[in-house]
Amino acid sequence: MNIYISGLSYGTNDADLTNLFAEFGEVSSAKVIFDRESGRSRGFAFVEMPNDTEGQKAIDELNGVEYDQKVISCLLYTSDAAD
Repeated sequence: MNIYISGLSYGTNDADLTNLFAEFGEVSSAKVIFDRESGRSRGFAFVEMPNDTEGQKAIDELNGVEYDQKVISCLLYTSDAAD
């Protein structure tokens, strides 16, 4: 399951997200997206969890909560969402 996370603090990194989502199950990858020119976080990321049940639980539990002094949004990411 691929999860889109937005509203992240600019100081959040891949390891932070891995640790946050690992509370709900196995995390296969976590990637904060950075601006190519400035090198600064763009405030969103993607987390992959191989187990859909654990991924959905993470979305349900983390969507709308405060993390690192910012309220984050967590959504199921599908390629259709990008269209």
